[in-house]
Amino acid sequence: MHRAVQILRELASGGPRLGVTELADRLGIAKPTVHALLRTLEIEGLVGQDRDSSKYQLGPNLVQLGNAYLDTHELRTRSLTWADALANRTKEAVWVGVLTGDHVLIVHHAFRPEGAVQILEVGASIPWNTCALGKAIVASSSADVCERLLAGELAVLTSASMAERKALAGHLEEVLKAGYALEDQESAIGDAGIASPVFDRSGEVAGAIGIVGPVERMLGESTRQELAVAVRETARNLSRDLGAPRRAAYAPGA
Repeated sequence: MHRAVQILRELASGGPRLGVTELADRLGIAKPTVHALLRTLEIEGLVGQDRDSSKYQLGPNLVQLGNAYLDTHELRTRSLTWADALANRTKEAVWVGVLTGDHVLIVHHAFRPEGAVQILEVGASIPWNTCALGKAIVASSSADVCERLLAGELAVLTSASMAERKALAGHLEEVLKAGYALEDQESAIGDAGIASPVFDRSGEVAGAIGIVGPVERMLGESTRQELAVAVRETARNLSRDLGAPRRAAYAPGA
């Protein structure tokens, strides 16, 4: 089972298509073993083989499993109405994310009410230190989680990405005090984000909700504070909807 999972992860990160030899070399597993595992995964629809190249890629049944995960994810389910309301209030796109390892997984995306064609980002995975969602979550997490993530690899996606540990640790303290995090072109040039943590019934951070959009529209002096207030209020209401204790739902800065 562990080796099958390794194959799926390698196809997800090293694709779009990989052959038996490539997978064997990358994972340090004998080719016959890799081939046998691929055949089993193919029967289950979790991988597929390209007829022209004979290489393997992720299969369609993974989509079904992913959708099932999203449909049963309480934060996503509870966030649907709140995300739509925040998008209408701010006129910006809204993302809801959870921490998985050292990345943030986008579990819900409410489109900006007005504007050009938009791409659905549900399922996107972003390094935690390069997005407002990630910084909001980690700042509100336990000391152990913060220390582990700060000690790990810090991604650099743009020249603005925060990858200096001491500076980032100080920044997280500011995020905790403010009750929201900002992203200023740290994942993609021209894009910005504002996000606040969401808490569950145990009082632990469950994820974060935030808005994303062009930096000039999001972080202008005349609009930044207004948008931050809207995000914080929505995160507080979503936390209460999840059953968070009052002390947790009313995060610092709210």
